Amino acid sequence: MANFAQRNEFPDPPSSPEDESSVISTRGLEAFGRKVTTTASHLMAPLGDPTAHPHYQSALSEVHKQLRRPALQRSVFSMARTTPTDLVRSTLSSREIQSRALSYVPDEMLKNIPEDDNQYSLFQGFQATFPEFTEDGRKHRRRVSRGRKLLEETEHGAVPEGPQAVNKLRKEKASMMHQLEMLGVRKNMASSEIREIDNKLANLAGMRKIILERLAGLEQEEALLEHEIVEVEGRLEEAQELADDAEAAALQTPTRSDDEADERGEGFMSQSIYEKLPSANSTPSRPRKPRNIRKKSMPILHEHFKPGTMIRSMRAHQDNITALDFDAPFGMMVSAAMDDSVRVWDLNAGRCIGMLEGHTASVRTLQVEDNILATGSMDATIRLWDLSKAHYDPQGSQFGRDDEDDGIAFENPDDQPVDPPAGSMSDCPLFTLNAHLDEITALHFKDNILVSGSADKTLRQWDLEKGRCVQTLDVMWAAAQASAMSAGDSTWRQTNRAADGSADFVGALQVFESALACGTADGMVRLWDLRSGQVHRSLVGHTGPVTCLQFDDVHLVTGSLDRSIRIWDLRTGSIYDAYAYDNAITSMMFDTRRIVCAAGEDVVKVYDKVEGRHWDCGAGIAEAEEGKTPAIVERVRIRDGYMVEGRRDGIVGVWTC
Repeated sequence: MANFAQRNEFPDPPSSPEDESSVISTRGLEAFGRKVTTTASHLMAPLGDPTAHPHYQSALSEVHKQLRRPALQRSVFSMARTTPTDLVRSTLSSREIQSRALSYVPDEMLKNIPEDDNQYSLFQGFQATFPEFTEDGRKHRRRVSRGRKLLEETEHGAVPEGPQAVNKLRKEKASMMHQLEMLGVRKNMASSEIREIDNKLANLAGMRKIILERLAGLEQEEALLEHEIVEVEGRLEEAQELADDAEAAALQTPTRSDDEADERGEGFMSQSIYEKLPSANSTPSRPRKPRNIRKKSMPILHEHFKPGTMIRSMRAHQDNITALDFDAPFGMMVSAAMDDSVRVWDLNAGRCIGMLEGHTASVRTLQVEDNILATGSMDATIRLWDLSKAHYDPQGSQFGRDDEDDGIAFENPDDQPVDPPAGSMSDCPLFTLNAHLDEITALHFKDNILVSGSADKTLRQWDLEKGRCVQTLDVMWAAAQASAMSAGDSTWRQTNRAADGSADFVGALQVFESALACGTADGMVRLWDLRSGQVHRSLVGHTGPVTCLQFDDVHLVTGSLDRSIRIWDLRTGSIYDAYAYDNAITSMMFDTRRIVCAAGEDVVKVYDKVEGRHWDCGAGIAEAEEGKTPAIVERVRIRDGYMVEGRRDGIVGVWTC
């Protein structure tokens, strides 16, 4: 008691404000301990009822085991007439019981403790994030230290000497070293957070890849189901035709009264033999009307790839590709080459479906619209095909068939083309259009109207329902008429350049209802009115043969061998914009956002109309890192960011654009 009174009589001297705010002081350590305990309790046990926690129950059970010992019970009951549980609850507060329950770790959890390569402990992490060493705390501390230095400096700027100054400098050095250590801890914590974010990004990339594979599988199942729907619709149409024929035959069957009249001799030779012949409408020579089958779904897998990503590469032919087109992304593609072959491809599986036979020479131009295909050849004929009539297994050898002859094998760019099963395209031909006197160099059809351009310097308009030519347009006559009218009418401007004999006379054309745009070897772009058969306007600007063109509601884009692409405003007939390249333009197409063209290089030239930038896409960039030199791109087609390009060596590449 005397010692206690003595301690009360002589209390400790009050600490300075600097000592109270320091972590090293007693009060600072107590405050820091309370904060650590509170933070740990908040992070580890945000429970409303601590008694319901399993660690709480485990801690109490351990206490009960200790209290069940006889010696301990006798000593406890000699001190208090209460049960052990009540004694513990009366002695310890609920917060302390909860803290002890949280600090209890069973042996099962201590067996498999994960290894941690972190060089700093949890206590150091808490200490580094203490508010004293935040940005505001450092600024305040620096201001205080600078003010102290100004007050302690002498008139000559020297630091005061003595044991007190040395102790202060040592304390300041220790504080700065501690601060430096804490900064290192914070740097390590920031680096750990960066590594954690990198791991999360890697996990997200893996999840994205898995979902992309799932989307690809769904689109394959969708394409397979759509193919089966088309087959069912075809069988339904054939069954309906058979039912109609049976009904018509039943109506033409003679009745009993007619048979009795024949027995009596009535009507003998009363009907001409020519009237008994089948009518012209029932002859098999009448062309079948093309039946357009619209796709019920559109693939979206390519939209999730980075622009310029190669989807696949196929060895389509062994010679220069002269024409190619496809109906939709991951749909059906048709390619033609100088090896006189025309092949149909399934872009979803990357394999050949079949070969179209009928032309006696190479196909120079073709167009795919839904399931209808039109091909123009050097044999001066145009053939129409129904690709929905193809007989093939969409799954092919995808599931590892033993007999490779029964299935259609996947294509490899380095291997020879795999021949598809014979007769797979035998039901695809519809009819043939014969009228031109020279090779077909350009064609385009929309709905039931098809317009073709030939080396005989004529354009012909065809009715696909009747399968016949309905109008012939003479390009030379239109040019002569324009030249004659150029003296009196300033709206007609005729060029004096002669046509390039090495290029196709009709390089490109496009038709829409009664409007027709045609580009020829003299560099002229003529806009025709099919209702009158007259040239409505001539666009002069190219200095070389026009090889490709396409128009929409406002603009007309043309490509020429003069190494330029020009964008025309159809409302005014003037040039809206123009782009120059290093080589001649052999193929061009645009969609809602991009203009792509083949300009005599191993890459496709892309112009993004939205971003207003030019960039390259193709094997010339992807294979340059491997030391390979791909062939020159000759033909290119694009739809909805899905691009297909054909090269001089017969390889076809599919890219996202």
